[in-house]
Amino acid sequence: MTTAAGQAAKKKTWPAIVLVLIAIVLLIVVIMLVDRSPRTDDAYAYADTIDVVPEVNGRIVILAVRDNQAVKQGDLLFQIDPRPYQDAVIRAKASLVALDRQIELTQRTVNAQQYNAQSVKAAVESARAAAVQAADTLRRTEPLLPQGYVSAEDVDRARTAQRAAAAQLDAARLQAQQAAAAVSGVDALVAQRAVIMAEIAIAELNLEYATVRAPFDGRVVSLKTSTGQFASVAKPVFTLIDTRHWYVVANFRETELKGVRAGTPATVYLMSDTSQRFRGVVDSVSYGVLPEEGGLSLPGGLPRIQRSLNWVHVSQRFPVKIRVENPNRELFRLGTSAVAMLNPGRAAQAEHK
Repeated sequence: MTTAAGQAAKKKTWPAIVLVLIAIVLLIVVIMLVDRSPRTDDAYAYADTIDVVPEVNGRIVILAVRDNQAVKQGDLLFQIDPRPYQDAVIRAKASLVALDRQIELTQRTVNAQQYNAQSVKAAVESARAAAVQAADTLRRTEPLLPQGYVSAEDVDRARTAQRAAAAQLDAARLQAQQAAAAVSGVDALVAQRAVIMAEIAIAELNLEYATVRAPFDGRVVSLKTSTGQFASVAKPVFTLIDTRHWYVVANFRETELKGVRAGTPATVYLMSDTSQRFRGVVDSVSYGVLPEEGGLSLPGGLPRIQRSLNWVHVSQRFPVKIRVENPNRELFRLGTSAVAMLNPGRAAQAEHK
């Protein structure tokens, strides 16, 4: 009886042992899989965004988009009343025309002054030649007076002619100096023209800024205004999501990041539709998070990752940015909950090949 009871007990024990062994094997397999392909549901969809802000002040006269609308690059978003900036362009161009006419008239005056200066310069040369000739005549005449070849009257006439020629030369030189000083250039007006050209360029740029277009394919969000609203410089009108590139930002434990680097393959899906899987690659791994202990004072821009347990020392999590290949643009929304799985082993195999 005792032997039969022992055999029956052994028969009951074997299934339990087998179940324990199977559980251990499954646990080892799961640990290996988790170690080779870390997975987390602490993730969300992400895309770059910009605040659409006007670069000129004015009242919105055209609002061509609505909230959550998809737009293409170059599409009109809104237009600020362009009339003040059109008037500024017209006024600057009119100033340029007036200045060009003033430069033309001034140039004519300068040309006449230059001709007069050249004429006076020629008169100076003529007076200099006459003075030289009168001086030569006096030098030849004076030695002949003692010998009786010329009269005293002839010498006096020669001296008078020499003095008159010298006086005429001095007068011509003074007139030449006055003529040269009277020649005023147009340099100041030309410099003023450059200033007006710059004003025209600024006015045309402001007129261009009055029309705001989409800088890339995206989706309008946080639109809370309408036609007639006064738009101010550097004050956002709405936000534009860059839908050209979608990412999933997943927070992985630091113990799971071994071998994870830019280019590591990944698989992601969104909680809004778990039936669709998307391939991706790691774009980058964060090199800093804001620690909650230690009293360190670090820039507030670092991400803050909450730890789930306060009484047990748990591994820190670091954001991993995954670039999604061929995302469903109708499904992806900024902030949507996601699940991400990394495949660092696949990347290592590709490198060995």
